[in-house]
This record gives sequence, C-alpha cells and structure tokens, in this order.
Amino acid sequence: MKILSIVGARPNFMKIKPLYEEFKKRKISQVLVHTGQHYDENMSKVFFEDLELPKPDIFLGVGSGTHGVQTGLMMSKIEEVLSKEKPDLTIVVGDVNSTLAGAISSIKMQIPVAHVEAGYRSFDMKMPEEINRILVDRISQFLFAPTEDAINNLMSEGINRKRIFFVGNIMIETLLLNIQKAKKSKILETLSLDPSNYGLMTIHRAENTADPKKLFKLFISLSEMGIKIIVPLHPRTKKILEENTYLEKIGKNIEIIEPLGYIDFLRLMSNSKFILTDSGGIQEEALMLDIPCITLRNNTERVVTLKDGANTLVGMDPLKLSLAIKRIQKIKRSYPKPPLWDDKVAERIVNVISDHPELFFL
Repeated sequence: MKILSIVGARPNFMKIKPLYEEFKKRKISQVLVHTGQHYDENMSKVFFEDLELPKPDIFLGVGSGTHGVQTGLMMSKIEEVLSKEKPDLTIVVGDVNSTLAGAISSIKMQIPVAHVEAGYRSFDMKMPEEINRILVDRISQFLFAPTEDAINNLMSEGINRKRIFFVGNIMIETLLLNIQKAKKSKILETLSLDPSNYGLMTIHRAENTADPKKLFKLFISLSEMGIKIIVPLHPRTKKILEENTYLEKIGKNIEIIEPLGYIDFLRLMSNSKFILTDSGGIQEEALMLDIPCITLRNNTERVVTLKDGANTLVGMDPLKLSLAIKRIQKIKRSYPKPPLWDDKVAERIVNVISDHPELFFL
C-alpha cells in the first residue's frame, strides 16, 4: 500500500505527525506533500522542526492568493504529483484549501480519499472552511470523525455509515505527545511572564481582520482590561494594523510578538490565564489544557468545547469580550474530556484503513 498525505497550513502539520509515525512504524510506503499554503519560516518550517517531521517529499510552493487562484494552482500541481506517484489512498486533514484541493484532485483521478477530522460543522456557509469541510466529506471514502457530534452531522447529510469511523481527535494526540517537551521551552522566561498572570490571543480570520476599524476597536477594548495580553500576530493581521497606523497605538498591556513555533506556543497556552482566539484547533487545545477559552466568533464547528463552560463565543463585540474576561475568575479550570481524545488516534485510523480494503473502491 502507498499513502500520499497532503498538508499546507500549520494545523495540518500537527494532525499529520502521528499518522506519519504510525505509517512509518508499520513500514507502509508514504509520500508527504506540502502545498506551501503557509510558506514562511514562522508559519511552516519551524513547525516541521518542532514536531520533528521530516522535510516534505514534495514541496509545491503555491503560496498565497485568492481562494480560487490558490486552490486551482494546488489542484493543478497535485494532479501532476498523483500521476507520478500513483498512491492507493490520499489522506487530507482539516479544512483548509489544501484539504479541498487534495481531495478533488484525487477523486477525479479515481484515487480514494481519507478525510481526517471529518464531520465538523459551523453551519455558517460564509466561512470558506465550512464549504471545504462539506465538499471534502461528500467525496471521501474514509471519514474519520473526532467527536460524536461530527458523526451525527455526517449521518444527517446522508453519508453512508459504513464510511464513518469515530477515532478521536488527531491534534490532541500531538498535544499529549509534546506537552512534556513544551515544559522545557523558555518562552515564558524570554517574555518575562508569570504563569497564569497573562492572557494569550490569536486573531487571523478574514471576517475579523477585513475591517481595520473593527479590529482596532477590539484591541482598544483589550487595552482597558488591565491584564497583560500576549499576541503572536499573524502576518495578515499585522499588515492590516500597520497599514492603518494602528499598531503603534495599541495599549501597553498588549505585547505583540512574532508567530511562534508549536512548542513555544504550547507552553504559552498551558500557562495562560485565558485564551482569546478565532482559530478552531486552539479551542480544543484550550479544553485539553483546562484553560478557559473565549472565541472571537459567533459560531464554532468545535461545539464540544462549548459544554461545561470551557469555551465562550463573543464574536467581535467589545462588551461581550469584556464581560467574558471578567467572568474568567468564576469559570472552573477543569473540564471533562471528550471520548477518544487520547494518544491512540493515529493507531485507530491506520487500523481502519488496513482492515477495510473494500472502501477503497469508489
């Protein structure tokens, strides 16, 4: 058997690492393809180094662009790779443009697709990721669901139950395998931070950064909180703030830093008082780390994080954000963990692939 795995953005790297190791352990032939969707050192290379992933077998170097341009270029290049490598199965992870491009290119060439993290739904079709998730799930032969809610979503869409497998959250396996390593990071000392005495924020989604005034209003609200907030700033967000001369006006309690590698960021997360984010995966990581999460979105596909008060949705409303931060002291700091969020996810996935050859046929 020959497996071709496609990654392109930071969350993909964390999700593919355990699978790469499991295939390697079982001596299953594999080809790792990096589309280059995230392509600078802080967004890509350092994650490969932190996760001890090997250099990709194939780097497509697609780079940034509109959704159509980026996805189309990826599909063209992935098709060439598939023609040359002739894999028995393509594995795609998550919900980024690389995921969609890999799935469509493969299925058009009659190569079966396995989608890791299948079934998540925000029910918000304005989100590009939601469109990607729905399309990839519809054409995949193996659907590996991280939660019971995800299974229910797939079933409600009429997807064949024989193709759906409840395996748990692959990104959490990576977190569990790296948490001890993260404790050795010196990032807290570098930034002169005391544990549980700062907030951590990430913000990058187009809907949150497209309006500079709205974005700056959020930062102004945070500057009135009094607590120190660390912001590893996404390049796109930084560019928008700089172009509008807002970056220099941000409050002194907000410390802007460069994007971090996986290990340093994991250390920052696990020692923070709370996390503000518009990322999907960080909501789940916060839950596993027992850190209260405030999500800068009006909805989430990670609905399991909303249970037991682990996550609060506030959108970009400064008042809701302020109230949520003030309630942090009252939020319990130990949350029930979803089933199968453990260090055996990759093993379960590879077992399914090995035990169900009939699903390879379209």
